[in-house]
Formats: sequence, structure tokens, C-alpha cells
Amino acid sequence: MLERSSEALLQRYQQVRKASEELARPLTVEDQVIQTMPDVSPTKWHLAHTTWFFETFVLAEQLPDYKDFHPQYRYLFNSYYNAVGPQFTRAHRGQLSRPTVTNILEYRSYVDRFMVKFLSGSFSKPLPPAVVDTILLGTHHEQQHQELILTDIKHVLGSNPLLPTYKEGLVSDEIETSPLQWRTYDGGVFWFGAQEGAFLFDNESPRHQDFLQPFQLAHRPVTAGEFLSFMEDGGYQQPSHWLSDGWSTVQREQWECPLYWYKQDDQWYIFTLAGARPLSLSEPVCHVSYFEADAYARWAGARLPTEQEWEFVAREHAPQGNFVEQQLFHPANEQTYLKMKEASPSSEASPFHRLYGDVWEWTSSPYTSYPGFRPAQGAIGEYNGKFMCNQMVLRGGSCATPQDHIRPTYRNFFPPHARWQFSGLRLAK
Repeated sequence: MLERSSEALLQRYQQVRKASEELARPLTVEDQVIQTMPDVSPTKWHLAHTTWFFETFVLAEQLPDYKDFHPQYRYLFNSYYNAVGPQFTRAHRGQLSRPTVTNILEYRSYVDRFMVKFLSGSFSKPLPPAVVDTILLGTHHEQQHQELILTDIKHVLGSNPLLPTYKEGLVSDEIETSPLQWRTYDGGVFWFGAQEGAFLFDNESPRHQDFLQPFQLAHRPVTAGEFLSFMEDGGYQQPSHWLSDGWSTVQREQWECPLYWYKQDDQWYIFTLAGARPLSLSEPVCHVSYFEADAYARWAGARLPTEQEWEFVAREHAPQGNFVEQQLFHPANEQTYLKMKEASPSSEASPFHRLYGDVWEWTSSPYTSYPGFRPAQGAIGEYNGKFMCNQMVLRGGSCATPQDHIRPTYRNFFPPHARWQFSGLRLAK
């Protein structure tokens, strides 16, 4: 495939590396060193860890004379790869004033020079397939961290009483939300998972068959206005809507609304990466946990789709929508969504709205392995498999996801209490 040629690989590598630094460009040095909770990492850590990946799994293994940029970086920027060695405590990443942001950018430049030289030197002699696989994995891994740069800095800025702006964004007029519609499917035995050929993460395979009962899927995600109705009906005060662990979390964390919502003078506001603004009722509800998504679905007389139901519908539609390339950095309200559709006349006509982009959609499926799954040998095998416990699957990507990073079989996963990600929901029956 063209993507696997050394020339295409070099082009992709450079594009992905540049995109990470562009996302960090609007930030001050002070912005890039803060960690507001254990799940959040400083921006400079993301820039360093993605560099560490290529240094550790490509350069150090393929170039006998390669010298690490700094001997301690292997320890500081190792996330969770026990096969590589010990890691600096995740919750303490924000305590490191050194290395500085300047040091990290020098580190990136150093590794980039070696990677470009390595890839350029392979134009006449193809790289072994395993090396190509690792480099491709590294670029997709960096795109995951590009999304984390945005979700994490939103938590950093949103924790600041000044509610500072990351980047000015589009604000559209409010219009009425389209009425919810249902699409019906007969069910049956179908194939699921990714086919070999294009890039895939190991947790998307093996391809396998599964049975679907007849089901219905809503044509769009749940909106902020609809979720507000749940709140106004006492949704956060009624334990009957909640799973036991969810209700315990609501009580312990004193949740009363989605993350980044707040009320002032009887008006609901929301903090976005473009600053605070009045809540748009027609935008998809965002920054809700699995617990909140499940409680809303129960209140609405519906449920969350399984990941198989979601994939069955989504595989008939191309990944188009509000991704990071649109630079909204926020779910689009109905007016913005319609403008985006008008600006892309070549986009497919689809009865489904926003299957991709805007918000990751919680499913009711626990994150487990597919039949016959085997993690890869060595440290790379720690990438996904060891997290298949106490997590729930999300599908579809968000406004912070790179568009060429998503596909119908992509499986994201987070613990059910997590809500700092751009996560929302779509109903099923």
C-alpha cells in the first residue's frame, strides 16, 4: 500500500509531528506545565512522550550507534510500558519544572532529525514490515495524544477562575433542534472488527462474527437541551435512574450537571476552548460520563447502543463530520452543523447526523477482547490489551480527533466515571 512506502511514511510522520506542535502553539509556557488532576498530563509531557515512543521503539532498536537525547528521558516519559522499565509517577508529572518546554522542543527536533534521516535512507531499500508497523503505530499514537493535548488543556484552563481562552472559535446563532428520529434494523449474524490491510489497533481485531437482536438507533446524538430537561426533572437527584456505582459517584463528587457547565443569574453557561459562553441547547451534550449517559438513557425510556450495533450502522458511512481539522474544538450546534454540511456538498447524504466527530459516543459495551485476540510480543503488546478491565467502549471520534485517525471499527475506552473527554451519547432501543 502507498501508506507503507518509505516516502509516504516520511510524509505522514512529518505531518503528524507538525500538527502536535501547532496544537501547542497558542499556549504559554506556563500553560504547558500544569497538571490539574491525575488523568491530565501537561502539554509538554505529551510532546515529550510521543517523541519518546519513536526514540525507544524505532531509533534505539534500528540504529546501533544511536545515542539517547538524555539518559533520564527514558524514565521520565515512559507512560506505562513495564517491559521498557520503570516510569515516573503519572500523578506527579505536573511537579516537574525541568526539563523545560524549550528542552522538550529540542528533544523533538533531535529525534525528528534522526527519524527523517532513517526514513530517507530507506527509499531504495524497503523497511521490514514490522518496522513500518511500529512507525505507523507511532503516528497514530501521536494523534491520540493530540486529542489529549486538547482535552487536558481544556481541563487546565477550565480549572482557572479566569476561564482563559485557548483559541477564539466560531459562535453561531441558535436554531431549533431537529426532532429525534429512529432507524430500525432487523438484526442477524454479521462480521465485526477491522479487516487486515489498512492500519488498525490490535484491539480492533480479529475480525469475527456476532449476533444482533433487532434494534433501533437514534439519528443524532442527545443535545444539551435534552439533557437539561433531564436535569430539570431531577435527574441528578433520583437514584432510580442510576447504576449503583454511578449514584455513589454522583453523591461523592456532588455532580449536578455535565463538566464545564455552570449557572449564573438563572442562565446556563459552558466553558469551551474558545472561552465561556451561554449554553447552546442544540449542540450535542458533551463531557458526560458513562454513568450520566446511562442515567439519561434510562430516564428517556431508551438505552445506550452496544458497540456492535454502533459499528453495524457506522460502517455504511464515511468518517465525515466536525473533527479537529475544523478547529471549532467544540461540538457544533445545529446552525453550525448545517453550515458545515452546506460547505461540503460532496459529503454523503445520510439519514444519520454526527455518527463521527463532535462527541465520542458511549456504548453499553465493556471494553474486552474480541474472540481470538492475542497481544503482540514485547512492550508494544502493552498498548491496549492490558486495559481490558473496568472500562467502557466509546465510538465515533470527537471535535478533538484527527479525521484520518478515525474509522468505523475504532474502539476508544475510558472508565465509566471519566468525563473530561469530549464524550456524549446516542440513544438506542
